[in-house]
Amino acid sequence: MDFNNCPTPYYIVYEDKLRRNLDIIKNIAKTAGVEIIMAFKANALWRTFSIMREYGVSSTASSINEMILGNEELGKLVHTYCPAYTDNTIDKYISGSSHITFNSISQFKKYITRLKSHNSISGNHYVSAGLRINPECSIIETDIYNPCIKGSRFGVLSEDMPEILPEGIEGFHFHALCESSSFDLEKVLLEVEHKFGKYLNQLKWINMGGGHLMTKKDYNTSHLINLLNSFKQKHPNLSVILEPGSAFTWQTGDLVSSVIDIVVNGGVSTAIIDSSFACHMPDCLEMPYQPVIESALDKTDYTKPTYRMGGNSCLSGDFCGDWSFEKPLKPSDKIVFKDMNHYTTVKTNMFNGIQHPSIYFCSKNNEISLLREFSYLDYKNRMD
Repeated sequence: MDFNNCPTPYYIVYEDKLRRNLDIIKNIAKTAGVEIIMAFKANALWRTFSIMREYGVSSTASSINEMILGNEELGKLVHTYCPAYTDNTIDKYISGSSHITFNSISQFKKYITRLKSHNSISGNHYVSAGLRINPECSIIETDIYNPCIKGSRFGVLSEDMPEILPEGIEGFHFHALCESSSFDLEKVLLEVEHKFGKYLNQLKWINMGGGHLMTKKDYNTSHLINLLNSFKQKHPNLSVILEPGSAFTWQTGDLVSSVIDIVVNGGVSTAIIDSSFACHMPDCLEMPYQPVIESALDKTDYTKPTYRMGGNSCLSGDFCGDWSFEKPLKPSDKIVFKDMNHYTTVKTNMFNGIQHPSIYFCSKNNEISLLREFSYLDYKNRMD
């Protein structure tokens, strides 16, 4: 099978690019002496997890379904965090987890007895309890992705911490980054040590959350390694955990669409494509951001043929743009949206009954295989 035989729209994931990221992450973890685990919220494409298993990847989950997926497809217990556990879910989380982080002290107090009961009878399956803290360090410009925004529901503020750490809390978890640099992490760590430093020598581990875009081209991995080594020297009692999402699948896959029609209204030309931003690239509208199109110019140039891209749904806002091209677009032209693996395939939906793109895999030997093809029954059964 080659690309020309793949009907659009489809996602394509590249093994060589995935392995490149895994090699970088593995090297950082080994050199810095930390554990780097994968966040399912950015990637749940389990048909590629056989590659992850080669690298010994562990995972972090924020739902029962993510936890089970980690247990089944990575073959490991997972680190779990949920804003609020319930009486119906807490025991399931405990059964599939190695670490469990509570969002509030009240949640910890509510369920610590059940956790201790499990640990007293479980033999080798010990589950370590942690508390999410909020360092109130906002370095993220987009509020929808900022867990430290004022009024955030995530984590305990330093002013609300008790003088004495409750018995049974063995770790802290914080998350304050989003596709961020090691220098952003450095700023956050200063706030964590300033506001929560007096508790750190009482703990066994600290989870620095996600948002560490360590596989991005210009990411300073040396600075990250030095930063983590310095932190560990100051706090030798702490095992350090990072749980990036995007870093594992950054620049590892694309969404390939085709132009169906060109419409012009009020001087604006829109290329209607056979995929949808609302259904297949929702972050483009939520963030919002404009993805790279492989055949488009690097910058918009209105002296060149310029188009919005319009999704094939009935949502008025299902469009993004503008992009400029050297030549006018025409129906059947391929439009390749770059970097559409992380946070994309996990957030898609079937609004309007729009057909979901197939998912293909390109091996390191450039062999193309179909991982998943969707049908009407996938749409119908969701409403069953």
